[in-house]
Amino acid sequence: MSGNIELLSTTLAAAKAEGRAALIAYLPAGFPTVDGGIEAVKAVIAGGADVVEIGLPHSDPVLDGPVIQTADDIALRGGVRIADVMRTVREAYEATGVPILVMTYWNPIDRYGVERFTAELAEAGGAGCILPDLPVQESALWREHAEKHGLATVFVVAPSSQDARLATITAAGSGFVYAASLMGVTGTRASVGAQAQELVGRTRATTDLPVCVGLGVSNAEQAAEVAGFADGVIVGSAFVKAMLDAPDETAGLVAVRSLAGELAQGVRKR
Repeated sequence: MSGNIELLSTTLAAAKAEGRAALIAYLPAGFPTVDGGIEAVKAVIAGGADVVEIGLPHSDPVLDGPVIQTADDIALRGGVRIADVMRTVREAYEATGVPILVMTYWNPIDRYGVERFTAELAEAGGAGCILPDLPVQESALWREHAEKHGLATVFVVAPSSQDARLATITAAGSGFVYAASLMGVTGTRASVGAQAQELVGRTRATTDLPVCVGLGVSNAEQAAEVAGFADGVIVGSAFVKAMLDAPDETAGLVAVRSLAGELAQGVRKR
């Protein structure tokens, strides 16, 4: 079975045709439980998310701040496995028809086996992977198998990336480019900053791929700001925090659906 890279591309193109940015939501698998995590994904999609990234919980998440680290710890203590990540992708995709990606550090894939991981992700209906710590120059094996299975390879660019490096990264990637809005780890912030807009401009000069911005967006106003210059707005910590702050799982699902609705309105305001 082939993965859903085409669905990802058409979804992002459809948002652009509507004159807006896409809303991309991030939630870790297995949080607060595997079943609860699947319901949370369905809730953010019901609220208005166009694309969802499923985090593969990791014990040493170098890009993630304290909110996502807390959720990852809960998932890992609950015994989450790669099979649960694949199940989350499958059930979310089958229930909604929305493109679902996995965001993961390289080590778990390397240990699991690249061919096995890509084959299973495609079979589950996944659209691709975001790989924040895989250097482009070491990505040939991954990209070979991802392409074979119809999966996008999304690389992360940062404000520190030089123009020549941006061109190398974007030439190797597919699906979209993940532009980190600032140096540092994930988390909600008071402002997203001018660095993000400059980075999007420099990245667009190297590629026709959509450029989506993540790190720091937590409310409709920030979503509207980023939607003014990016093709997609990526929100993670704010959704996870809404789940963590809720008194119970049911309230958490209501909270993330409501937040997705507010952010979906934001990306339409520009």
